[in-house]
Amino acid sequence: MNTLPSSTVSAPAMPARQCVILVGGLGTRLGERTRLTPKPLLEVAGKPFLDHLIGNLARFGFEQVLLLGGYRGEVLRDYCAAASSDDGRSSRFGVALSCVIEAEPAGTGGALIQARAALDPQFLLLNGDSFFDINVLDLTAPLGDGVLARVALRRVEDATRYGAVRVEGDRIQAFAERPDQAGAGLINGGLYWMDRRILDHIPAGPCSLERDVLPGLAAQGALAGRCYDGAFIDIGVPEDLARADGLLSDWLRRPAAFLDRDGVLNLDHGYVHRPDQFVWVEGAIAAIRLLNERGYYVFLITNQAGVAHGYYDEAAIHALHGWVQEELRRNGAHLDDIRYCPYHPTGAVERYRRLSDWRKPEPGMLRDLMARWPVRMAGSFVIGDRDTDMAAAQAAGLPGHLFTGGNLLDHVRAVLDADGDRRAP
Repeated sequence: MNTLPSSTVSAPAMPARQCVILVGGLGTRLGERTRLTPKPLLEVAGKPFLDHLIGNLARFGFEQVLLLGGYRGEVLRDYCAAASSDDGRSSRFGVALSCVIEAEPAGTGGALIQARAALDPQFLLLNGDSFFDINVLDLTAPLGDGVLARVALRRVEDATRYGAVRVEGDRIQAFAERPDQAGAGLINGGLYWMDRRILDHIPAGPCSLERDVLPGLAAQGALAGRCYDGAFIDIGVPEDLARADGLLSDWLRRPAAFLDRDGVLNLDHGYVHRPDQFVWVEGAIAAIRLLNERGYYVFLITNQAGVAHGYYDEAAIHALHGWVQEELRRNGAHLDDIRYCPYHPTGAVERYRRLSDWRKPEPGMLRDLMARWPVRMAGSFVIGDRDTDMAAAQAAGLPGHLFTGGNLLDHVRAVLDADGDRRAP
């Protein structure tokens, strides 16, 4: 059979999701390494550390990434220019990438004030020198009344380098100074879901968000916190930069769940191609969120012979899948990537009347995803509702699990339990 790539054109644009990355630090603890290069652009695991951060954000549907820089600002501008096309959209990451460079050092709080005009009403903020592997969409749930930001927290064995955080319920009570003695503690993971109104609480002039703003907001009860146990590393000191070089590749290489669509995610009424026809299978959204939170890549693989038969076009598929992603994101879940096959050997539309090794039971869609993403075979699996799904899984060297109806969340839990839940390290 001939190999004919299915279209993978991006789904229609969704409401903007903005991420702001603080990349203005001097990186003095790294010495000569940062004399000419901003810390977030140091090479880690084969590419700039910032590439890892932006690539991970793109997985969760963030469409705009704004870099707030200062030190070696011209290098950051060059990075944005090299990564972006004429329309400002990065071909590497699929996001709109831009930067605001401060003329004088303003600190992390001052950098936000200077970027006020470029900030969305709510935005994700993260430090450009740390990687925290969490389900970011969980952090970005709606903020409660009176809450100006939600902070991602992480429990570590030794909090002396970071300073501890004290919480009661879901509210942060205080940010403590670095303890004198080593010991476990809850720390600020450097990820924030913020309301732009927080800028009204940032004093004029250079200031630190961590030291001069957040403690006061915590005392007012205006900060929420959620604790996550995902992989975490800060590259601010030489020994952690060296560790990150070895660890990031392992963290990004993770098992994947390949999910069929009709009959698995939605009830199969036959050639579903519009949102009003799409009825979620019970537990489907929760199942995808569970896989996201367990550290799996989650991929959709679907035969779409309705295109070949002339029932609908590829634009309808893109529109439906865009709607699916939006519904998932509203519920703290996401699909990392989607593949579909519009071809059929007896199709009515000549353009699509052909054999394709992307059409299940052939494994082309699976193999393409495994070539595109750093998938770890151990722990990966396919869930489908037909023998053709199982055959594709076998041809790709993956275990297949037949879903015959019921609650998909229960089915996924059983699969994970049976396999020992071999998530990424």
